[in-house]
Amino acid sequence: MTDLPAYLRPFVLGVLDGPDVRVDRLGEIDLYRPPGTARGGAILFVHGGPGPAGLEVMPREWPVYKGYATAAARRGLVAAVVDHSLIHGLDRLVAAADEVEAAVGVLRSDPRVDPDRVGLWFFSGAGLLAGEWLDSRPDWLRFVALTYPLLATPPGVDDLVTAAEVIGKHKDLPVLLTRAGLEREELAGPVAEFVSAGGAALDIIDVPKGHHGFDMLDHTEESRAAVTKALDWAIAHLGEEPGDDGKLLVPPPATKKTTSTRRTTSAAKPAAVAKGASAGPATRQTPPAAPKATPAPSVAPSAAPSAVPSTAPSAASVQAPLADLGMATVAAVTADTPAARVISREHAAFDAHDLEAFLAMYSPTARILLADGTELKGRRFLREHYRPRFDAGRCKTEVVQRLMLGEWVVEHVVSYDDGGPTPQLGLYRVVDGLITDVEFRA
Repeated sequence: MTDLPAYLRPFVLGVLDGPDVRVDRLGEIDLYRPPGTARGGAILFVHGGPGPAGLEVMPREWPVYKGYATAAARRGLVAAVVDHSLIHGLDRLVAAADEVEAAVGVLRSDPRVDPDRVGLWFFSGAGLLAGEWLDSRPDWLRFVALTYPLLATPPGVDDLVTAAEVIGKHKDLPVLLTRAGLEREELAGPVAEFVSAGGAALDIIDVPKGHHGFDMLDHTEESRAAVTKALDWAIAHLGEEPGDDGKLLVPPPATKKTTSTRRTTSAAKPAAVAKGASAGPATRQTPPAAPKATPAPSVAPSAAPSAVPSTAPSAASVQAPLADLGMATVAAVTADTPAARVISREHAAFDAHDLEAFLAMYSPTARILLADGTELKGRRFLREHYRPRFDAGRCKTEVVQRLMLGEWVVEHVVSYDDGGPTPQLGLYRVVDGLITDVEFRA
């Protein structure tokens, strides 16, 4: 076994092949399905990187990830392992973030998966991808787990949201850290900062004699116990119901036009730290469900000044990504939609000058096309663009009319950000509870 590259050594629980688990390959994703036909929770296992020189076997073929996924499937979950670009180098971090998000979409759309009960499990270098999810906390995300993670972006690498900056932002999101006692020095420091920042928002399983990669390098009872506890923790959190009605708490939409500057506050529930050293499993106290937060009424971010009619655009004027919208079929509606609720929450955060709450409504790879043709892609670029406006307190926009169709919301707004009033159209697309595309039209 010692002659094998580290990544090809056996999983500490064994490679659990067997006829009771079916594995389907969909592009870069392997789906592990349990016996039976029941719909249930799911875990996406996200490998680290970069890989060693001369890598010939991609991570979804490594015994460690096959082992984790098979173990989860044998316990009734759908598990997925995705090959992503981080294995080829840290300069592919942004591409990897896109690929992981796409894999989440594939997993949640599987007929065997309850799309509202999904967890993300990051290993090693993939810890750099976790901050975006800790920051955004989509409603379906039941937990984030990190195993011997890399949490500090090396110099010269495009920076995403750092996990230590946002841990605890959403106190109803369970987070598990499995840390190796013999971790590399350059990784151990940022992990210690993450633990210090996490406080009661973080559950911990310690492996005192474990190395980085202990789940394939250290075949000990301590390692096996740590992996088993982590799986137990994940399965338990995929089964819990965070609200009385079994749904995550979503504030109601705005009901009238206004330019109020009230701040949106998300009710959170406290959590107890689980000192998950090898003596026992990680645990979390279950507090009562928090009351729903009520956002401020609708406002919207502004684009370049221009005049605009107060009706929806014609089909001829619509360009990508709206070509498939079928604008001729859009009618003014008064019924609420999930997409409209997300947009109302984004508007409330904008109105309250709460930049992080505003960004949390966006996909990590969201695209915004401003009226002057400027394109922003990714939450970090949105932060850079909007921070001066939020810091200056120049976030004031009035919604005149709203049209809704499925995942689209089209608004006629008047912006006062730059001294206004400036009329414009805002066109929003919401997928899986997060804004993925926005266009402002003059």
